[in-house]
Amino acid sequence: MSEAGHRVSIPDQTSGTPVPQLLTAARAGDGTAFGHLVGPLRDELHAYCYRMLGSVHDADDAVQDTFDRAWRSLDRFEDRDGSIRPWLYKIATNRALTIIERRGRRELPTDLSPQGAPLVETVWLGPYPDQPAGPTASRSPEAQIIAQESVELAFVAALQHLSATQHAVLLLRDVLAYPASDVADLLNTTVPAVNSALQRARRAVAELHPTPSQQRTLAALGDAAQRELARRYAAAWQANDVDTIVAMLTEDARYSMPPMTTWYDGRDAIRPFLVDVVLRHRWRFLPTRANGQLAFGTYLWNGDRDAYVPAGLDVLTLRGQQVAEVVSFLDADFPTFSLPAQLTR
Repeated sequence: MSEAGHRVSIPDQTSGTPVPQLLTAARAGDGTAFGHLVGPLRDELHAYCYRMLGSVHDADDAVQDTFDRAWRSLDRFEDRDGSIRPWLYKIATNRALTIIERRGRRELPTDLSPQGAPLVETVWLGPYPDQPAGPTASRSPEAQIIAQESVELAFVAALQHLSATQHAVLLLRDVLAYPASDVADLLNTTVPAVNSALQRARRAVAELHPTPSQQRTLAALGDAAQRELARRYAAAWQANDVDTIVAMLTEDARYSMPPMTTWYDGRDAIRPFLVDVVLRHRWRFLPTRANGQLAFGTYLWNGDRDAYVPAGLDVLTLRGQQVAEVVSFLDADFPTFSLPAQLTR
C-alpha cells in the first residue's frame, strides 16, 4: 500500500483519451485517468527495472512504487514536452537505485574468466518473459547491438557488476536512447559525468559479456531451424536419450540450476549429471521464450498427482546450432511464461 493507504489501479490498455485531458483529470484526483495515463508505459518501465535489478519480483515492486509515488506527487509534475515518460523514468531509476543500495552489493566472484563461476549463477538472476527493448530511433550501431542484447541473461548478469550509476547510464543511453542531457537530468548529474560513466560501463560489459548476441544467433538460424532444434532437444529429453542431448552441446557447454550453487562445465562433466537426472525421471518439455532466448518449461512425472509438474524453466544459449549453456531456473513462475501449471500427458 502507498503512504496514503491507496494503490491506484493501472489498466493494461490506454483509453484513447488525449494525454492533456487525462493529465488534467488525474491532477483533479481522477485515479482512473491516471491509470490510463501511465498504463501504456507499464511494460517498458517493468523491463527497465528488471534490467536494473535482475529480478521480476523486484521489478514488480519498483514499478508499483513508481506509480504510487507519481500519483501522490502529480501536482509537482512539470509538463514541459507533453510526455510523462521521462518523469516516470526518473522516479523508477531512483526507486531501483534505492533497492540496490538497501539490499547491498550482491556477492560476486573474484574470478570472472571463462573458467570462473557462471555470471548468471553468481548474481542470482531470475528469467524474464520476452519484451521489446524500447524505442529504436536515433541509436548508434553500437547502441543498437546493446539494445538487442539488453534482456539476454548474460548481458543482464554483466550489468550487475557495474556501479549503480553506470548501470543506469548504460540502460538509459544505449537501451532507451535518452540523450546525455536528459540522463544527466534524470540522475541529477552533469553531461560529462554521464559520458564518462557510459564509456566505463561499455568497457566493463564488453569484458564481462564478449559472447555473440543470442538475438543475432537466432536470427541467423531462422525460424524453421529454431523449431527443429527445439523439437530435437525436447524429444531427446522425453526419450531419455542422453547421447543425443550431449551431442547437441558444445564441448565447453555449461549447465547451472539457480538457486542451487552447483554448476557443470563441459560435456564430460555434464554427461554424468544428465545420466543421473534424465534416466531417473519421465520428462515433458514445452518450448517458450525468455530473455530473448530459446527456453523450455520442463515437467517431471508425479505419480501422486498423476500429472507432469513443473521442474524448472531452462533458458538456452546457442552457438550456431549447438547449445552452449543451459540455465535451469528451478523456482521459475510458469504462468509468467504462458506455461501450464501441470500436464496430464
